[in-house]
Amino acid sequence: MKLAMIGFTEHGSRLCAQLQQMLSDRGYIISGYGVKKYACKYGLLPLESSLLEWTKGMFEQMDGLLFIGAAGIAVRSIAPFLTDKTKDPAVVVMDEKGIFSISLLSGHLGGANELTAVLANLTGAIPVITTATDVNGRFAVDLFAKKQNLHIGNIQAAKSVSADILDEEPVGLVSEFEIIGGVPEELSLMDEKDLFEGKTGIVISLNEEKQSFTETLHLTPRIITVGVGCRRDTEVEMIEEAVVKALQANHLSIHGVEQVVSIDLKKEEQGILKFCEKYRIPFRTYTTTELLQVNGDFTASDFVQSVTGVDNICERSALLGSKYGTLIQKKRAGNGVTVAIAVKDWSVDFG
Repeated sequence: MKLAMIGFTEHGSRLCAQLQQMLSDRGYIISGYGVKKYACKYGLLPLESSLLEWTKGMFEQMDGLLFIGAAGIAVRSIAPFLTDKTKDPAVVVMDEKGIFSISLLSGHLGGANELTAVLANLTGAIPVITTATDVNGRFAVDLFAKKQNLHIGNIQAAKSVSADILDEEPVGLVSEFEIIGGVPEELSLMDEKDLFEGKTGIVISLNEEKQSFTETLHLTPRIITVGVGCRRDTEVEMIEEAVVKALQANHLSIHGVEQVVSIDLKKEEQGILKFCEKYRIPFRTYTTTELLQVNGDFTASDFVQSVTGVDNICERSALLGSKYGTLIQKKRAGNGVTVAIAVKDWSVDFG
């Protein structure tokens, strides 16, 4: 987690410096700030702009913010930059004596509740978490989705599910994947064909077209690897069309794509890079040697072999990227683009 923290008084700056060291030791990437009067004394970066400008920059760059001071200062600072719970960073407030650690914003998806607990453990502070599901000890669908790396298809549907859980209304669950261990008592595991007396339900699937409930929350695991090959300088529109069509043909959501992969000869291929940037999907490449070590029955091409030294790029890279999962779409070619799709082995774990 990339975390920015700031103290405003001498006590706050001292605590900021102490926490910077403790959190860095636990793997956090920390930028600690203080007002100029105390920054140098405690080895912090000086606040060179207004607090509002600082907050704006940190909102764009960081995963989380920690204000060491009054909660009102934090509230006024972040207010102009709030968007929604899927985009806002975690915001936590601690008083300058470290008595309270308060989760202020993005408790589940942003990780503020978790950070609050970490800070409390480090300092002995009292953690203050006001999220309704946490207060009532109920299943939190957004926290579950974050831990399992699931795309939340509709935030409004997620709110409806959470509301029904808090109201102790029935919430259904349909999963295409094996479930390890038990299912939370708030959810009713069922088959798609079962009749359900409730209104809301969760579908864990790579297919976002399924509407199993009156109000369906789709949770899509990011477990798809898309292997791509193409002619040099292929336009991004051609890449996008080929990938989207391949996914649609297999009833797969693009939200389930974990990565796009290819041979390292394509690492600077602008069409692929622009496609990945548009959909915020990581792009990874493999060497010819790595691809040749992948075993399987692949759709060979003499031309590709002569150019790259390997008989098939998209299928081999997709299988390798999926950690030898299941190749569900062999090479699909068109307009100079080849696409293959593999899905890694994955199970649902509510633990």
